[in-house]
Amino acid sequence: MRKIISLICFLLPAMAFGAQTETQPEVRSDAPDQHIVVKGDTLWDISGKFFKDPWRWPYIWGMNKDSIKDPHWIYPGDVIVLDRATGTLSKGGNATSGGTVKLSPTVRYEGSSQDAITSIPSDAIKPFLSQPLVVGDKELAAGPAVIALREERVIAGVGDTAYVKGLSESQGDKWQVYRPGKTLIDPDTHEVLGHEAIYLGDASVKEFADVSTTVITAAKLEIAPGDRLVAAAPAVAQNYLPRAPESDISAKIISIYGGVSLAGQNTVVTLNKGERDGLQNGHVLALFRKNHSVKHEGKSIMLPEERYGLVFVFRVFDKVSYALVMQANLPAQVLDRAQTP
Repeated sequence: MRKIISLICFLLPAMAFGAQTETQPEVRSDAPDQHIVVKGDTLWDISGKFFKDPWRWPYIWGMNKDSIKDPHWIYPGDVIVLDRATGTLSKGGNATSGGTVKLSPTVRYEGSSQDAITSIPSDAIKPFLSQPLVVGDKELAAGPAVIALREERVIAGVGDTAYVKGLSESQGDKWQVYRPGKTLIDPDTHEVLGHEAIYLGDASVKEFADVSTTVITAAKLEIAPGDRLVAAAPAVAQNYLPRAPESDISAKIISIYGGVSLAGQNTVVTLNKGERDGLQNGHVLALFRKNHSVKHEGKSIMLPEERYGLVFVFRVFDKVSYALVMQANLPAQVLDRAQTP
């Protein structure tokens, strides 16, 4: 196994997020004294075994976010120990070493970063990291278009040939095929925030020309004349540091991926706030049920908001963001609020 030298900084003093003051995290009543890391664990899951707020694992671990840019610092076989007196976690020795030894900050050898434990379940968001998803008013309409299919077919699948007008050789031979989806509108200001692009599949260019010849290499949905192409972009980095926003951000769920009306754990939702509003990849927001009224003695009474879960922002555009539901006691709904915890 390839070895890399990593600087272990787990015992650095804990720092508050921004100007916020962190309180000692609340230990779960059923928290174990220690946990042996196994393949498939995430930092979120591990922290959730010990504390009621797993998103605060950087504070729990005593990490200094200004010094540690990559949160992947633990590996299968490591032993995670709970100090109940201080409400913090520390990393002991490897489970195969025959004991748990507390480490001091030092330079040591670790396995390849490919073996490191991720912060959140990467499989849940992987398809969203290499697809544009949100485009402006004219971006998709001005892109290259499928004008015909070989043998005058109506739809195309994997292995079929599609003829495309407007392809640029300078953008490479790997392209993604899209179809305009729903328009995203801010429920409060009615501003058009963008348009979701429905990902259909991938295409590879066989020959560039005024009308280029492409072959469909992947097809999630049927591809037809009129569909548009976007140059394939590299996947967004998947290393995230879960943290609370440094400012007070209040967003609303404006869409649930897949067109469903309710979202459970590991479901992707769209928020009406983005980079211009201060949201960043890794931000964690608390979910609140939207206000609704009930009738009591002939009068309409508004019920208070109820906090019921957490979402993890993993991809940010200018005006909207995509977030993964990490915890939920109730199903998330459109117009529910996502607020700085």
